[in-house]
Amino acid sequence: MGITLEMVRSPVQTKENAILVPVGVSNRHVHLSREDLAVLFGDEHELQPLKELSQPGEFAGREVVSLVGPKGVIEGVRIVGPCRKQSQVEISMTDSYRLGVKSPVRISGQLEGTPGITIIGPKGLLALPEGVIIAARHIHMPEDLARQLGIERGSMVKAHIEGIRALTLEEVAVRVNRNYRLELHVDTDEANSALLKNGDQVELIF
Repeated sequence: MGITLEMVRSPVQTKENAILVPVGVSNRHVHLSREDLAVLFGDEHELQPLKELSQPGEFAGREVVSLVGPKGVIEGVRIVGPCRKQSQVEISMTDSYRLGVKSPVRISGQLEGTPGITIIGPKGLLALPEGVIIAARHIHMPEDLARQLGIERGSMVKAHIEGIRALTLEEVAVRVNRNYRLELHVDTDEANSALLKNGDQVELIF
């Protein structure tokens, strides 16, 4: 395919001319706007990084909150930083059943028409009017690699998973940015269905 691996921001492994993409399994988490962070943790609070995440600039915070839905509560949900323009709650379908929230599958940031939820922090309670989603499976791809492969931002590709529970994920959205590290993001339900864990590799099909 004429891929120049030196131009890819993170190492890409190939196998028999296949492009292998590392996997990142995403557990339930919350992104907060600065205004909502103040409601839950106090006016002067700044997010405290616990560990860096795979994508540059993103981190898991030390802060956790509780999600309260019509049917149940999930405690200890991690905040992911930095702050965003609009708060967003990402859960799995299993979490959706537990909370009693009918969450649609959406690309991150596409929040119009999504349900809300109550979030409880140490300093206050937030009735979030919208923003609860099941994150659509997606691949973070650096610009250089996307250009070489002829893949545009927003394209849909497939990801093949080998193993005892082999399957092919379809409708995988491609997100492109020059700072991204190549990685497939799936939620815990999707990962469990194929016995995937962080760092496993899948074959990109496009």
